[in-house]
Amino acid sequence: MISHKVLLVEDEPVLAEIVQESLQSRGFEVVYADTIARAKGVYYDNKPDIIVLDVMLPDGSGFDFARQIRNVDTDLPVIFLTSRSLPQDVVEGFESGGNDYLKKPFSLEELIIRIRALLSKNRLVISQNVGLTEIGRYRFYYPQGELNFDGNSRTLTTRESEILNLLIMNRNQLLNRDELLLNFWQNNDYFSSRSLDVFITKLRRYLKDDPSVSILNIRGRGYKLIY
Repeated sequence: MISHKVLLVEDEPVLAEIVQESLQSRGFEVVYADTIARAKGVYYDNKPDIIVLDVMLPDGSGFDFARQIRNVDTDLPVIFLTSRSLPQDVVEGFESGGNDYLKKPFSLEELIIRIRALLSKNRLVISQNVGLTEIGRYRFYYPQGELNFDGNSRTLTTRESEILNLLIMNRNQLLNRDELLLNFWQNNDYFSSRSLDVFITKLRRYLKDDPSVSILNIRGRGYKLIY
C-alpha cells in the first residue's frame, strides 16, 4: 500500500498533534511545521504529496506560502485549514492556489475524506482505463467519451465520461458519494450533490438498454456500477 506524505503546517500544537496522530493512524506519513520558514525547509527536503495548511501563522500568511508553492509546483494539492471563514477569505484561498478550504472547527473524518479525494483526483489524471471497455452490450471509449450500443453511438460530456470511467474502474465496488463530490466539485454542498444526482440519472438513462447493467444507489453512502 502506498503511504502518502502529508506536510501539515499548523501553529496550534494541540490541534497539530491531534491531526498528525489521526492521519498517521490512517496510514499517512506526516511531516510537521509550525511556521512558514520551517514549512519551506520541510517542503524542499521531503517533497510531500499534499499540504494541509493553516492560514494565520506566526511568520506570515498561508495564502502567501501557497502562492510561493504555486510558482514552483502547479500540481501539488493544498488544503487550507483555518478559522477564517468570510467569503472573501475563501475566495482568496482558492485564488492563491488552494484546492480545498476547510473551516475550523472541522471533522477529522471530513479532512481525511478530502485528502483522499485530492490524492485520488491526482492519480486519476493518468487513468488505467484508457481505451475500450465493454459494459455489458455497451462499448465505452475513454477518454474520447464515446458510448456505443448495437451500432448507435453517443458522445458523453467530459464530466459524464469522467464519472462513468471512475465507476468502471471501481466496478462492483461502492464509490463513496462524498469522495465523488470532492473529486469532481471540490465540495459536498447541496448544489454539488444535486449536480451529481443529475449526472447519475443521465448515465442510468444512457445505460438503460441493457438490463444487465445498472448503477445502484446505496442509500446514504454512494453508488455501485454492476454488470
